[in-house]
Formats: sequence, structure tokens, C-alpha cells
Amino acid sequence: MNRTTLFTIALLALFIPGLLPHPTAVAQSGPDYRFGVVEAYAAPNAAAALGAGWTRVTFEWNGIQTNSPAEWNVTPISDEALANELAQGRQVTGLLITTPGWATDVGIGPGVPQGLYLPTDDPNNLWANFVRTIVGRYAGRIDHWTIWNEPEIPAGSPDMTWGGSVDDFVQLLRVAYTVANEANPNAVIHMAAVTHWHNEHWFGKFLEALVADPNAAANNYYFDVSTFHLYHEPEKIYDVVAHYRRMMHDYGLYKPTWIAETNAYLSRVSEVEQAFFIVQAFSLEIAAGAERIAVYKMADTPTDQAADPEPFGLVRMDGSRRDAFTAYQVATNYLSGFRSGDWERRDEISIVTVDRGQRTTTVVWARTPEPQTAMIPARTTQALLVDVWGAAHYVYPERGYYYVDLAGADCSAGCQMGGPPLMLVEEAPANADAVVAPSSPTPPGAPDPNVTPDPDAWPTPTPTFTPTPTPTP
Repeated sequence: MNRTTLFTIALLALFIPGLLPHPTAVAQSGPDYRFGVVEAYAAPNAAAALGAGWTRVTFEWNGIQTNSPAEWNVTPISDEALANELAQGRQVTGLLITTPGWATDVGIGPGVPQGLYLPTDDPNNLWANFVRTIVGRYAGRIDHWTIWNEPEIPAGSPDMTWGGSVDDFVQLLRVAYTVANEANPNAVIHMAAVTHWHNEHWFGKFLEALVADPNAAANNYYFDVSTFHLYHEPEKIYDVVAHYRRMMHDYGLYKPTWIAETNAYLSRVSEVEQAFFIVQAFSLEIAAGAERIAVYKMADTPTDQAADPEPFGLVRMDGSRRDAFTAYQVATNYLSGFRSGDWERRDEISIVTVDRGQRTTTVVWARTPEPQTAMIPARTTQALLVDVWGAAHYVYPERGYYYVDLAGADCSAGCQMGGPPLMLVEEAPANADAVVAPSSPTPPGAPDPNVTPDPDAWPTPTPTFTPTPTPTP
């Protein structure tokens, strides 16, 4: 199939949904722990088919000890469901949040526990008691713990979770880090995820307060992983992550970065564009420095409408799968094993190169309403070109470049994301020398269109035709 035909199909598919390829399952060799989904246990078999390598469980303190410290009702996940998550190969992380009314220091503000500034071994430090108990209970099954959720959201918002000061939050983190490591020496503490847009200056103030503590450096600044919840516009997500990582570096903090929630709002884009978001956002989040990425969330639930009007689930309540489910499978398959990424071009076209060790995946899409053609330097003499639905075929370089035609973006409501992304997968390291173009390049034989390429098996096509010169582009 020539480039003109491919472009025509891509352009028609953008405007005529019925022409889009039917989503198909993508074979996975096993879950990649770099990619996760929130609340996988809501649809565990679908999560296994998805290929998610980690998940998150929210432990709300006010649901566990609703009325008194004598209660202990762990409701979010049963021991059996947790065992199933682990058996299916998913690492489980825990999120601790929501102080019960009886334990709240109302003199300071919502969320702030009583006795927070008491020594951690004082029985009246209620937060220390809770963290010590729950971290110890799940040691070996859940070792990663996120301390609170989006603390920068201001008072007056229905999503506000923290009514204390930045200094109070540093103390909350300090206590949690101390007692969690006592209860489980293998505990990994995640800083509460921030959203940026609710309060752009909060994280900077947090870092200032943190480094002012003379004991912070000796205690790893009281957290091991920086965490973010970032939604909707992939390019803005890249900018925010890069900005926050620079801020941490300026203060001498070098922490792994996890994107613990990401997705696109279906109130603003179509389900097809949500699928485009998955591929674009994953590649840009990798390029910005994220080590792990999770989509919010696995499945719609009956309570979603009250909590979140957006239907974020990759699986609907009736069990059917949204387009983003397939896009997740495809993206994680061809980005698996990533080491780093580089956003190499940001003009009419986005080009993101993802280093996967002995493989390189180049993710490319148009950033304008107009169709574009990307020239990608060739590292190999053939590559697999994959669309968001998993349809794949081999392509070959012309005079040292792969030419990839791209359909334009839908900018009718502003260019919230790019056009349909494509992934060019090469069997070569990202730093491999470019292929030297022959003086009169000739294309190899076309592969059998009835054969679906296996990304883990790279057959060498044998030319069966008489070569003829290819015109110079």
C-alpha cells in the first residue's frame, strides 16, 4: 500500500468513524510494571487483558475507622481480591487519605489529624497510629504508599482534601515517612499527587518548607517518589511534568516521577480522540521523565456520576470496552521496556523518540488541522508502522528516511490534542547510526498484506520482483 493510499484512509477515518479499523486485541508477553491503571480490581480480568502492570487502591481512613480508633473495617479491597491482583502480576500501591471526623483537629482545618505534632510514638498522634497499623498490615503485599491526594486544592472546592497549611502537610508527610519505614523497612513513600492547575504555586511552597527542615536531607526529604495527576492536553502535561522536575532539581531533589492518573475528558473530545490521547500522552509523559504511568481508571462504577461526571473508565458499566482500552494495549505493547524519551520536534508535527534498549519507537502525529508528512531518519532498513488500533505493516526508508503521512488534528474546539498518532517501531537502539542511503535506492519486496506482523518476531522479507529505481523525493 503506497503512502498516498495510507494517507487517504487515515484522513477519511478521522471524519467518518465507521471507516476506523475495528479495535483488535494486542498480544502481550506479560504486564509491564511501567504502565498501570487505577482500581484494576474493579474489573480484574479486563485489567489482565489490558496488560496493566500496577494499580492503586484508595484507603480512606474515615471508612476504616469511621467512629473510633477501636474500629478496623478495610472496605476498598478484600484480601482475596488483593491476592488476585498480585497473582495476575500487578503491583499494588496504596493511597492514604481522608481523616475521620473524630480524629480531625478542627482548630487547624479539614483533614489535619489530632496530635500531628506529637512524637510518633505518642498514642495521641492519631495519624502515626493509623499509618503504622495499615502499612504493617499490608507489608509485603503493598509496599508503595501515597500520602494524601491533591492537597493543593483550595477551600471552597468540592474536591478539597486538605485544610492545613503547607507546613502542616510537611509534618503529615514527615510522620508518615517515619512510621511507615518503622513498620515496613521496604516501604516506598510517594508524595501526594498534585494537579498543578488548582494552585500553580503550591508545590514550590512545599519544596521551600521541606528544604527548610534541617533533618529533611538525612531522611530522604520524607518521600521517595514524586506523583502527579495530569489530564487532557498531552502537550501541557509534558510542560507541567518537565517544570516540576526542574523545580525539584533546583532544590537538589532527584526523585522518580510517577503519573498516577491521566486521561482525557469525554465531555470535551470524542472517544476516538480519547484513544489518540492515550498514545500521545504516554509518549510525552515518558519524554518528560515519567518512570511510571497509570490511566484513571479501569471501569465505570455506579458512584461515578456523583463523584465525577466524566466517564473515565476504560471499561463501561455494561462491560464493553471504550476505544481507549485498545489504544492502551497498543501503546503499552510498542512502548514497553522504555528507558527514556525525547520530544524531538514540536512544530506542525510532533515527533517523540522512545528509547527501548535494543528497540526504538518513534511516535508521530500532526499538530495542525492540515495533513502533514513526517521525515524520520532511518536506523534500520525496515520498520513496523502501527496505528492507534494496532493495525501494522512494514515500511521501508527512501534515501535514509521513513516518510510517514499524517492526518490533521480536529481543531474545531481548539487543538486540544493532535491528529491520529502513528508509531514507527525499529529493531535498533535509539542511538544507532542512521542507515546510509544507497546511491540508487530500491524498495524491498512488499510483505504479504494478509500477514499480521508480530512485533516480537521480525522476519526478513525476500524481494520477489525485479528492482527498479525509486525517484528521489
